[in-house]
Amino acid sequence: MVLKVQNPNNIKVYTVCGEGTSRSLPEWFIRKKKKALKKDPEWSSRIELLQDFEFPEASNKIKVTPDKKYAIATGTYKPHMKIYEFSEMSMKFSRYTNAENVNFEILSNDWTKTVHLQQDRSIEFHTQGGMHYRLRIPKFGRDMGYHFPTCDLLIAATGDEVYRLNLYQGRFLRPFKIDSLADNEEGTNKMGVNTVNINPVHQLFAFGTDNGTVEFWDPRYRSRITILDISRSLNPMFHKKTAEISATSFRHDGLNFSAGTSTGIVLLYDLRSPQVLLQKDQGYDSPIKSIKWLKSNDSVSQLILTSDKKIIKIWDKNSGNPFTSIEPSVDINDVCPLDFTGMIFVANEGVPMHIYYIPALGPAPAWCSFLDNLTEEMEENPIENIYENYKFLTKNELKSLGLDHLIGSNVIRSYMHGFFIDFRLYETAKSIMNPFAYVEYREKAIKDKIEKERQSRIRSSTKITKINHNLAQHLLHKEEKDRMKKKGNRGPSVLEDERFKDVFNDPDYEIDENTVEFMQLNPIRSKKNYENSKTISSSESEKKSIAYSFSGTDDDNDESEEADFYQKPKNMELKAEDKEIRMKVIEYYQPSLNTMQNESFETLIKMQEQNKETEKKQDLMINDIKRNINGKGNMEMTFLMPKKKNNINNNMKNTHCTLETEKNDLKQVSRRRASKNTFRKM
Repeated sequence: MVLKVQNPNNIKVYTVCGEGTSRSLPEWFIRKKKKALKKDPEWSSRIELLQDFEFPEASNKIKVTPDKKYAIATGTYKPHMKIYEFSEMSMKFSRYTNAENVNFEILSNDWTKTVHLQQDRSIEFHTQGGMHYRLRIPKFGRDMGYHFPTCDLLIAATGDEVYRLNLYQGRFLRPFKIDSLADNEEGTNKMGVNTVNINPVHQLFAFGTDNGTVEFWDPRYRSRITILDISRSLNPMFHKKTAEISATSFRHDGLNFSAGTSTGIVLLYDLRSPQVLLQKDQGYDSPIKSIKWLKSNDSVSQLILTSDKKIIKIWDKNSGNPFTSIEPSVDINDVCPLDFTGMIFVANEGVPMHIYYIPALGPAPAWCSFLDNLTEEMEENPIENIYENYKFLTKNELKSLGLDHLIGSNVIRSYMHGFFIDFRLYETAKSIMNPFAYVEYREKAIKDKIEKERQSRIRSSTKITKINHNLAQHLLHKEEKDRMKKKGNRGPSVLEDERFKDVFNDPDYEIDENTVEFMQLNPIRSKKNYENSKTISSSESEKKSIAYSFSGTDDDNDESEEADFYQKPKNMELKAEDKEIRMKVIEYYQPSLNTMQNESFETLIKMQEQNKETEKKQDLMINDIKRNINGKGNMEMTFLMPKKKNNINNNMKNTHCTLETEKNDLKQVSRRRASKNTFRKM
C-alpha cells in the first residue's frame, strides 16, 4: 500500500484520499505510463476511501449530514453537487445547477432536503427528486444560516440588511437592520454582512461585518443586544487597514465565541466579557476561511481548528500551543471535521478533494474502522521510487558519458536542472566508458564487508574517522575549548550526530585539500607549506614544536587558535626513538649597530663578557632540565635542583675566627686536628 504521511509536531497525519494518490508528474511521463498502469505497484495498491471523491476543476463547500451517514459537496465546473454515502464508500448521485454555489444548509437529518445560495442571487431548494423551488434576493448573498425553532432562513448579503425567509410561511419577513453598517461614512454599497452564525445552545445570532464588528441579536425579541468591535482589539501597528470579519463560530457549550479576520487573526471571547481571551495569528496574512471547535470522546475538548487558504492549524484554546497542522499543495476553500473521530474533509482548488486522518484526535469512523490497522500496515511498506526505470543526470555527467549530443531528442527528457535518461541506456554508456567498473565495484564491496567484520575488534583510539581526519580533529578541538569555557556539557559531539555521519564515513564527501577552492578558503594552510612540512626532518619538527609552544602571547593564541591548528605540520608527533630535544634560545637582547657606535671600546668588551656569562647560565639551566617524551607527542619537563657543594675554605675561616675570640684556649688554634687533614680527604 502507498500512503502519504506527515509528521508536524510529532503528530502523524495520514492522507487517505486525494493528495496521496494524485501524483504530480510531467505530462510526457503520464502519457507514457498510462499504458502500463497495471504494472504500476502504486496504482494497483492505491487508496480511494470514497470513490469519485473529486470535481472536474475545484470544490467549494463540503458538509456532513446530522446523521453522520452522508457527505454533501459542491464544486465546479460545470457547477454541480455530489452526495456520498459512507456505508457504500462511493458517490450516491450528482446533480448539476445553473450557477456556482456560495454556501448551502442541510434542512433535514439526512441529504433529502437542502437549500443552496448561488452566485447569481438565487436561492435553490433541493429534495430527493431534484430542485424543488428557486427564488431571488435583492442583493448578492455572502453567507447563510438556518434557525430550526422558527424555521427562519437568515441570508447575509451586500448592504446593511440580513434577509429573513420563513420556510413555514413561505414568505420574506422583515429583515434585520445592521446599524453599524448604516452609520458608516463610506455607505452601504460596498459594505455588507459576511458571516451568519447561530449559537447551538441558546440560539443567539452573530453577524460579522466588513467594518470589523460583530452584532449579537436575540431571536425572541428580534433586536440587537450588543456590538463587539473586534478591530479595536488588534494592534494598529501591524493592522493599519480595517480588519473585516471573515468567519465566526460558537462553541458547543454556548459560552465561548471565536472570530476570524481578513488579516489572518483569530480571536477568542467569552460571551460574559468583552475582553479578548486569546489572540492567534495564522501566519499567512490571508482571510480566515473557517473556524471549527473540535468534539472528541473526552468530556471537554480543548482543541480548535482554524484554516485559511494555505494551512489548517489545530491548537489549544487555553494556551494557544499548536497541536498539529496540515498544509496541502493547493488552496483550501472549506474544512469539515467529523465529530468524535480523527477524520477531516477538505474542499480545495484542486481536482481531488482531500481526506486526512489524525489518530491522535480520535479513532476512525465506524464505516471505515479498518483504517486504524491499514495505516500501520501502509506505514511499514516503503514507497517505491516513481522514476525507477529512469536515471537523473546533470549536464556535466552527460558529457562525461559522451551522451550530450542526445540533448533535445526523445531519448533524453529535460527536467529541472538535469535530464532523465533510460536506465538501460545509462548502464550501457557507463560500461563503455569504464569497462572495469564491475571489477572496482566488486573489490569495494569485498573491502566494505571485511571492514564490517572487523568492527568488533579493538582499534586504535588515534583513528577517529575514516575520512576528513583534519576536520574531525578541528571540530573536537573547538568543542573541547567551548566545554572548558562554559564548564559544562553542551550535548553530543558532531562526530556522534547521525545527520553528519556520511561526512566522516562516505568517501564521496572527502575534502580534497589540494584544490584551489580549499586553498582560497584556507590560505594559511597552502600547498607550499604542506609540501615543506613533509621535507622537514624529525629533529627540526621537534624544535619547531617547541618554538610554537614558547612564542607568542596569550592574546595572540586566543585570537589565532583556529589558524594555528592548520599551521602546525602533520609530522609534529614525536617518536620515542628520536634524540633528546635540547631547549633552544629563541631570542635575546643584542644592541643594534647604531647604539654600539656611540659606546667606547671598554664598554663593548664588558657587554661581550656579559653575553658570554648569560649564555653559560642558560646552558647550565638546560642541563638541569630532565625531559620525558611519549610516542604521541607529549613531553614532560622536570627541573632538577643543583647540589650544594661544601666550601672547605669558608669553613676553615669560620673556625679560625671563632677560635681567635676565645682568649683562654690559645693552644687550640695551633693544635693539629685529624678532621682538618687535607690528605685524608684525598
